[in-house]
Amino acid sequence: MKKPLVGALLALLLTGAGAAPALASAPPQAPAAQTKAQTQAQPKAAAALAVDYAGTVALSNCSGSLVRMPNSQPSDPGLILSNGHCLESGMPGAGQVVKDVASSRSFSLLNSAGTKVATLRASKISYATMTDTDISIYQLTKTYAQIQSQYGIAALTLNDAHPTQGSSIKVVSGYWKRIYSCNVDGFVYRLKEGEWTWKDSVRYTSACNTIGGTSGSPVVDTTTGKVVAVNNTGNESGQSCTLNNPCEVDQNGAVTVRQGINYAQETYTIVPCVGAGNVIDLNRPGCTLPKP
Repeated sequence: MKKPLVGALLALLLTGAGAAPALASAPPQAPAAQTKAQTQAQPKAAAALAVDYAGTVALSNCSGSLVRMPNSQPSDPGLILSNGHCLESGMPGAGQVVKDVASSRSFSLLNSAGTKVATLRASKISYATMTDTDISIYQLTKTYAQIQSQYGIAALTLNDAHPTQGSSIKVVSGYWKRIYSCNVDGFVYRLKEGEWTWKDSVRYTSACNTIGGTSGSPVVDTTTGKVVAVNNTGNESGQSCTLNNPCEVDQNGAVTVRQGINYAQETYTIVPCVGAGNVIDLNRPGCTLPKP
């Protein structure tokens, strides 16, 4: 996992994929300038949408985002999406599902510039697990309409479709206030790390060199502006299938280790499980999230 951080000082202990705080909080470098001829020779791609920090949140140890389903209503209580391994109660064990557990956790809500504009508070953990995926969903005490009216921040929308290989993405960390830009390199049949196994994970191209504290960051498709995954782990030291060193396992059981490569968990599978009023209902048609 992209280790949860107790505080910014812990970043000094990060090695390998974990850069020192000055590097971790630095803005991504601008791409090298292209000549006019080079630009004209390239095929035209779909225009990329501007992606900023608006709607992202910083947790005490991780990143996250204020999210809505495609059919969520302004009167629905807001939802915060992060990782299961970022829970304040600790990482759920393999096979464990947390549902509808009271929580008063706080989240720092950011605007487009990455400035904190509000502290949001949870009423409960609606759902969390590290089985098949690595997600936590908190229900807030405020509705989307209240958040929009009071702070001018709209929620990010979860895409209800599987992400596309090769698509341009941005990983937006509210904890570090850093945006990583890369592409979806491919999908992993099974991603194993320690006791946990995740299904159909997103593998980034190498440019998304995420570090500790970026756990729970939304992965935004730059064409649609929608969230397609949630950042969660990377292979730090080249070990195979150990903590902080996930391995890829294909349909035939073959294991591949990619040191320095990072991963995310798809979020389209959440959408069918959310009913009216943003209630998590694991018995809804099409819902495949693990049950307690």
